[in-house]
Amino acid sequence: MLDVTNLSAGYGDIIAVRDFSFSVLQGKILALLGANGAGKTSTLFSLVGLVERKMGTILLDGLDISSASVEDRISRGMAIVPEGRRTFPDLSVRENLIVGGHVVSQSVMAEGIAKVFDYFPRLHERCDQAAGSLSGGEQQMLAIGRALISKPKLLIVDELSLGLMPKVVDECYKVLEVLKAEGLAIILVEQNTERAMAVADDVCVLEAGNMIWSGSAEAARCEPGLTERLMGLH
Repeated sequence: MLDVTNLSAGYGDIIAVRDFSFSVLQGKILALLGANGAGKTSTLFSLVGLVERKMGTILLDGLDISSASVEDRISRGMAIVPEGRRTFPDLSVRENLIVGGHVVSQSVMAEGIAKVFDYFPRLHERCDQAAGSLSGGEQQMLAIGRALISKPKLLIVDELSLGLMPKVVDECYKVLEVLKAEGLAIILVEQNTERAMAVADDVCVLEAGNMIWSGSAEAARCEPGLTERLMGLH
């Protein structure tokens, strides 16, 4: 679903990610791991067009989107759940979901909202409530739901569990597993490395903008010292 080759990206003269190549298959989860400042979020933002790509190619479902606008990438099937959730606090739950569907038809949007309420019944209960009055966990559910309204082929999730209670994290991970089973490709950045490795199919580890390890999640769990090293980085 996503094929990235020799990606270098950054801000002005600063290179945040260097020569990074990876792929994500349909119905699979790639965990992108590393310490703060390793280049994880810069990688995600370069994929959606929010950080400048210096070199390399990005193919989404076989189509070269390397130079496409942010809106074009979204309309072609890419969606992101940013770190910190970034919901619109003064808008209701339903209105936040509507914002997520601005690139699709009314019928697709209505279908998407109904599915989000199936995934997260708590959002349905609070559909007319202002997003700013929700708990942190409910806002994370809303951020995930908002990203799903456009019916993406690839879902990018930045720091799923950050600042959330374990019960809410469990609920969000259950939904990720459902989405995976439905054929969605997912890139997951997660501070809880053990949890990420438990749900992921593949793992890439970044350090100072460079990929230092990649392979299956099973191999990552068995790699001597890798889990301990990652845990020590946080």
